[in-house]
Amino acid sequence: MKVAKFGGSSVASAEQFRKVAYIIQSDVERRIIVVSAPGKRYKTDTKVTDLLIQLAEAAIQGELIEPFVETVIRRYIDIADGLELSASDVTEQMKADLRKKIDTYRHDQDRLMDALKASGEDNNAKLMALYLRHIGLDAHYVSPKEAGILVTDEPGNAQMLPESYEKLRELKHRSGVLVIPGFFGYSLNGHIVTFPRGGSDITGSIVAAGVGADVYENFTDVDSIYCVNPSIVDNPRQLKEITYREMRELSYSGFSVFHDEALEPVYKARIPVCVKNTNNPEAPGTWIVAQRDYRDQPVAGIASDTGFCSINVSKYLMNREIGFGRKLLHILEDEGISYEHTPSGIDNMSVILRANQLEGEKERRIVDRIQTELQVDDIHIEYGLALIMVVGEGMERAVGVAAKATAAFAKANINIEMINQGSSEVSMMFGVKEEVVDQAVKALYDAYFSKQPLS
Repeated sequence: MKVAKFGGSSVASAEQFRKVAYIIQSDVERRIIVVSAPGKRYKTDTKVTDLLIQLAEAAIQGELIEPFVETVIRRYIDIADGLELSASDVTEQMKADLRKKIDTYRHDQDRLMDALKASGEDNNAKLMALYLRHIGLDAHYVSPKEAGILVTDEPGNAQMLPESYEKLRELKHRSGVLVIPGFFGYSLNGHIVTFPRGGSDITGSIVAAGVGADVYENFTDVDSIYCVNPSIVDNPRQLKEITYREMRELSYSGFSVFHDEALEPVYKARIPVCVKNTNNPEAPGTWIVAQRDYRDQPVAGIASDTGFCSINVSKYLMNREIGFGRKLLHILEDEGISYEHTPSGIDNMSVILRANQLEGEKERRIVDRIQTELQVDDIHIEYGLALIMVVGEGMERAVGVAAKATAAFAKANINIEMINQGSSEVSMMFGVKEEVVDQAVKALYDAYFSKQPLS
């Protein structure tokens, strides 16, 4: 049995609905389908989720909501009309549902935002099930509540509750094609709660793990996962296989094909994932697996992200001071700040974090606290940092991987601000200035991939 998830671009229009239906019909093992809200139909289009956010903001501000409701519903009507569906009853139900959610949560902004955003996936799943029945399939819409997707009660940051998996297991005994909306679940007290970014990917992964699927297919708008962002490097190498750990590192570092949190359920259940293209389903795609043969290619990929800063702290004999690092990180915890990396030396320590966490007075307050409470010799914050991750499980057993990177940077005349490598040796992190990050990624790609035969 396969669980197949279709992203926003795959369900954005009537034409895309037909492609999804063809994919489902072409393989009887595709029995559980998870869908996103309609995405962009063309480059300047607006995603339905963004339209719903605009609707929520209008309701919160007490503005007239009807124009926003009509704009949202029009997207579903266009899909239904293009599929020659008689869906007027369904779209009227959609309108009534949106108004009911607004009336119910008007005075609770977080709940209202979650409920309206989730309706994008929910209504699209209902429309997809209707279309599949229209073309003769035994298809059924299944709400996350009925499926048993129970989550923590944290608006915008739902986490799966362990008891959900027992309920989800029952789905595999149901007949026909089951269509489940992605992106959200229900708290124990009955509230709609959305997952964080990549929420539909998370739903698909949870359902695949819950039913014990043989394969989890993630359909998107690219033939495969590339070893580097194709907007930086022209025609980069396509990956046939990548491991869960490699994908996790690359997703964290900026890969947008598959969000890192979405991998956890299938990783624990050891369910292979295949990333495929809705617009070219015959392409083999990329497999995400537990192990791969990395003898010929120890490095799997290169990812980069911007918007970081570094808090650099120096103190003579820091290494002799018991608890220094804990105290420093505790100050950040007190201020509600998460960090990414902590490279250190004997008398200095750096904390890499997202720069937007230091907005307003928070930067001055943190600097003052570190200076006063830890009695440091020097502290300064460096902004405009980009992080580049070189990822590959084969690096641990390959000689000269780090040397290739530093040589590539030197040849490109790029200064390395910092280097960090975890004990697992699955990835190496390099910090560079944001203005040279693309140049740095190209240099690394040339060093690791350009002389390799293409797959």
